[in-house]
Amino acid sequence: MLPYTAYLRVYQPIDAFPVRDRRYWEEYSMSSERPRRINALSAEHTASLHRLIATPPVVAPEQESGDAYLRRVNERLYVCPWQTRLRSWRAFTEFTNATPVAVSEAFVPLPEAERVEEDYQEWKGSGAQVRPGILSSNWTIPVAWFVPFEERERCLVLSANSTRTLLYLTRTSMARRRLEHTVAVLREHLGAHAVSASTERLVDWLSLTAHPNSLLELDYGGLPHLLSDDHLSDDHSVGEVSAAVEALAKGDTETVTTLRRRITRRWRSVRALEHAN
Repeated sequence: MLPYTAYLRVYQPIDAFPVRDRRYWEEYSMSSERPRRINALSAEHTASLHRLIATPPVVAPEQESGDAYLRRVNERLYVCPWQTRLRSWRAFTEFTNATPVAVSEAFVPLPEAERVEEDYQEWKGSGAQVRPGILSSNWTIPVAWFVPFEERERCLVLSANSTRTLLYLTRTSMARRRLEHTVAVLREHLGAHAVSASTERLVDWLSLTAHPNSLLELDYGGLPHLLSDDHLSDDHSVGEVSAAVEALAKGDTETVTTLRRRITRRWRSVRALEHAN
């Protein structure tokens, strides 16, 4: 079973990579052995489980993953490396920062946790890229993640073989313009305090990780397995967030309130399933 996690992914154009990496990803794209898109999330999850059930748990793999999500748009190859080791390091840091030591040690022995932290600090000290090209969110999707997209960029797949996919894809340049527009509207009509920390982090993340010609994808990931076909078909959160921003720009507070309640109610019901499990 897939984890109930959603993802934001930046796909860099192949020519944005150094020559050696470019050659690797071009060869990778032609390999018959690489995980295909339909199986990629499952492959990531399986590898993660194998690390976690080891004794002691393997917080992060010794080597960075050589896999990636791929897209071709107008015959151009776009690549989103998994960056499993980097993402594992960052996730573990967030976990330990938010968890009392006595509790975290129940999951990962202190000597292993210290070794992981040393490896991560050494890696960061090497000058390596420390910003992942993939963000994840468990059990829900932050409202800020809907802002970079438009309703027409939606792709919903519900097939008889249990494939359940809902995603959005746009140019990162368009995503940044939509985010900047939303921030400007919020500041003008509600004040700087109305710009959420998650929105500010998203603007910062895109400005530092994304090539000007890159693509941005919102993938509902494992969340569609929690939801009925009707729920997925009726989920137009992206369009509702966009409509709320435009209503706010026009001073139509009644519409803003209605749309905000609708979005909040929808995602509160999804988040409640976490506690039911």
